[in-house]
Amino acid sequence: MKAINSKKTWASIAVCIILIIVFILIPTGFEEAGAAYKDGGERVRAKVISVDNSTVINTGLVQSGEQACEVTLLAGSHKGETYWAANKLSGSLESDKIYEEGDRALVLVSFNDDEVSSVSMIDHYRLDLEIILLAAFFLFLILFARGTGLRAILSFVLSVLAIWKVLVPCCLKGMDPILIGGVITALLTVMIIALVFGFDRRCLAASTGALSGLALTCILGIVCTSTFKLQGAVMSFSETLLYSGYENLNLTRIFMASIFVGSSGAMMDLTVDIAAAVNEVVQKRPDLSRWEAAVSGMHVGQAAMGTMTTTLLLAYSGGYIALLMVFMAQGTPIINILNYKYVTSEIIHTLVGSFGLVLAAPLTALTSGWVLAGRDVQAETGATEQDSRLDASAAEESEKRETE
Repeated sequence: MKAINSKKTWASIAVCIILIIVFILIPTGFEEAGAAYKDGGERVRAKVISVDNSTVINTGLVQSGEQACEVTLLAGSHKGETYWAANKLSGSLESDKIYEEGDRALVLVSFNDDEVSSVSMIDHYRLDLEIILLAAFFLFLILFARGTGLRAILSFVLSVLAIWKVLVPCCLKGMDPILIGGVITALLTVMIIALVFGFDRRCLAASTGALSGLALTCILGIVCTSTFKLQGAVMSFSETLLYSGYENLNLTRIFMASIFVGSSGAMMDLTVDIAAAVNEVVQKRPDLSRWEAAVSGMHVGQAAMGTMTTTLLLAYSGGYIALLMVFMAQGTPIINILNYKYVTSEIIHTLVGSFGLVLAAPLTALTSGWVLAGRDVQAETGATEQDSRLDASAAEESEKRETE
């Protein structure tokens, strides 16, 4: 059995690696869209040597004007050279950056022939710190989870590539976000669960429950979005997307797709827990009937759902802490808050995702009980009875020989 499970696990790993390679090689179709950023300039790291804030205008919380920064280029064709760079301030706390001596920044170096014509500040340089943080996460994951941690890294990479190389460009090209989102989410669900279990009966049980929950979440998301009179403009940066030349996109359907895509992780987590628990019970009690195994899975699901729904609430509301603080600070009536479209959209995200969990848990338990219990047990029981009969016959023959 261990050898079979090992082969099935390696099969899932091989399929995942193949998908990762395919996604890496797939062109998004938007490579030329970056031509606006390939204007003969270089984007390189630089170190801020000194700053000049004499032309910066402070107006309370915000600043406007222009900050001059003396920077030394740390990469590129003019590495080691020092220039003055402009940091233009628009008076927006959200988008403006203020640099200090010693900061590292990403700068745009523009050229006139081979000579540097100007240097502009883009943002603080954070790429190396992000890579270190990601590497530390992967390292700790491997140290504590070992083989499972490696498979978790594969699922992480696969999910990122599937979203960035398939889901996002397909939506930009005008494909139905619900259709493409459903296909990608279903693929990721099956593959991620397969990386945990391998392509076996546990994977079948967990995938069945997760996909059924996602289907219900998708249907309810479509119905509730229309019923509650919501539109895709509630999503961050949606208007920016329209003004970037994609005014024909259906933002509302993108919002509908985001509901079940966002809840898919919790769905997988819950169904994997139930399938693993039922399998463990069946392994310890091979005489357990399918119904008894399903009931055990339902008990696990009941305990897990108590935290999963709260997990969705905290995940979605965490990004709106500032908005909630504004409501409280201004004394906004609760009836206004609950009718505000941004709050309503998060309520739909949470409750619709929770509906999916409520369906996925019992269905996973029933499927796990049916698939994991009974069949192998019957075969093993029959083999055991046959062995017992053979042993009894052999004992009788031995006694007869001794008597003779």
